Amino acid sequence: MRTLLITGPGGSGRTTVAAATALGAARAGLRTLVLSADRTDTLGAALGTATGAVPVQAGPDLTAWRPDATAGFRDDLTSFQGRAATVLDLLGAARLDPEEVTPLPGAEELTLLRALRDAALTGTHDLLVVDLPPAPQALALLALPEELRRYLRRLLPPERQAARALRPVLGRLAGVPMPAEWLYETAARWDGELAAVEAVLADRGTSVRLVAEPGPAGADAVRDARLGLALRGLPVEPLLANRVLPEDAVTGVLAGLHAQQQKTLGEWTGARPLAHLGRDPRGDDDLTALAVPAVDPAASPVEWPVEDRIGADGVLVWHLPLPGAVREGLDLVRRGDELVVTAGPFRRIVPLPSALRRCTVAGAALRDGELRVRFAPDPALWPRTR
Repeated sequence: MRTLLITGPGGSGRTTVAAATALGAARAGLRTLVLSADRTDTLGAALGTATGAVPVQAGPDLTAWRPDATAGFRDDLTSFQGRAATVLDLLGAARLDPEEVTPLPGAEELTLLRALRDAALTGTHDLLVVDLPPAPQALALLALPEELRRYLRRLLPPERQAARALRPVLGRLAGVPMPAEWLYETAARWDGELAAVEAVLADRGTSVRLVAEPGPAGADAVRDARLGLALRGLPVEPLLANRVLPEDAVTGVLAGLHAQQQKTLGEWTGARPLAHLGRDPRGDDDLTALAVPAVDPAASPVEWPVEDRIGADGVLVWHLPLPGAVREGLDLVRRGDELVVTAGPFRRIVPLPSALRRCTVAGAALRDGELRVRFAPDPALWPRTR
């Protein structure tokens, strides 16, 4: 299944572009599902069909779904209270009734990730279009599955048999029942769910469409978004420059805005302009008039290759494309079999490829938007050659 993630600065029209992309794909014969996490039904307004917690048919081969974060959060909390009943009773904690539960900040994003996983597992669609939150929140959301899995493995290592064997002993020493079994079962379930989301994001058929209005603020947001997405290894399609003023409509006070847009478009190499319709797009005709590019049958995966230069320079070179990165904002820390990479406001802990785990870091350089990290083989670990 092909997955297209759509994001951009807040107010850039990303939901409208998601709706137009999904509509165009469905008309091309692809069984398409479009997802949105918005509390308000902006997606439904664009499609002309109300959307909600239950997927609805928005047209031939087009399904729209806006998962209910409140219901999902309520179900999760009710399940947790049931599993943790013994501990809650020992602490004298009062139970929350489902009717008084409201979702915490971030619940919409977690609900969207779960819906993304469920949609991918069903296998009933050819294309999944995901209307992500604005770029800063979207980047944090895309990092969440990988980061949470790291935390789970560090806090609750998967040695369940050891925990099960020690449970009776610990219970006698503490004088209270130990919740190790359900705790490890819950951690394993969460790990499985997060792994499924990670698999969708890492799939070679997944890519990102960035949407932005041309202008100084849009240019800054696009630069940051591209860097954050590159650090996550997500391929980014040509930028969609939204709400571009047409030449024949530029008069008076709009002339300055038009000039600013054209200047930014000149700097956005390869950007696809989408015309300003003079109104918020509503319904099939308006979405078609946007002329959003058709979805490519396949994504172009981002590669982080390891170059063998042992014969020439005695090192292996790991190439990490980081467009927009600056030397002053870069930081690298080797920690065990991982490399902690900081690029501007973003950070990622990346597992080293197996060959590099037997090497030491020998230096790094940033050239033409690519970070090149040099690794020298460790004589104590590297196979000897005769």
